[in-house]
Amino acid sequence: MSQPASNAIEDTLLIEHLPYETDAGLASRASIGLIVLATDYTIEHEWRQLFAGIDGVALYHSRIFNEDHITPDTLRAMGPRIVECARVLTPDTQLDVIAYGCTSATMTIGEEGVFANIRKARPGVQCTTPATAAFAAFDAFGAKRIGVLTPYPAEVNKIVADYISARGYRVPVFGSFNSDHDTVVSRITPQSIEQAVRELVRHSAVDAIFVSCTSVRLMADCAQLEASLGIPLTSSNHAMAWHALRLAGIEDRPARLGSLYDLSLGKAG
Repeated sequence: MSQPASNAIEDTLLIEHLPYETDAGLASRASIGLIVLATDYTIEHEWRQLFAGIDGVALYHSRIFNEDHITPDTLRAMGPRIVECARVLTPDTQLDVIAYGCTSATMTIGEEGVFANIRKARPGVQCTTPATAAFAAFDAFGAKRIGVLTPYPAEVNKIVADYISARGYRVPVFGSFNSDHDTVVSRITPQSIEQAVRELVRHSAVDAIFVSCTSVRLMADCAQLEASLGIPLTSSNHAMAWHALRLAGIEDRPARLGSLYDLSLGKAG
């Protein structure tokens, strides 16, 4: 016959209200929120590697539903969903910056539309997107002629090229892998990306190269490729991490990330 279960609390010495102290926690210097696409397999990995080397800066993620099939309509549909994704990022504590991780959707919705949706949930927070960060990087580089590489289909490429040109930059050469699925983009090899970047540079003189899309894997190889090209190079993930840090007042210059991480906002050279 089974014995009746004992009352564990009565059989244990219970010591309550032990003294404790608090400190600033993981975010002693800055707290950064990142809204990640449901279909993104890359940005969290690349950002974790970077942020792990910066003491006192905490990174928090929220995922937003999106369709794997990339079209202007599926990109635009994410707009209203941004609000709730921003709301659930550490809701009871202040964030210094919220970054929205989709380049093509930002250019389809518009930066101000993305910022407005973030601030419906988090009024007054500083915001960035891959597009916003790329423009800040171009200005820090002092670059006006931008070579652009994307993985997108033609109808999305037109939005990207027009959006960059409308901001006053020239796009002398534009290359694309012409894929319309994020799950494919995340598996494009770094070697393929390097070859494509070199093809762009071979065809036109540019001041800088921008590799668009947060699913593209480039951060680990960015500095080495940049050095071999002899011109500034950045990507969606690379530029947005830098911009988020600088907006948060973090001026650290991590090694092996290329020339952008030696710069402050708006300061070339």
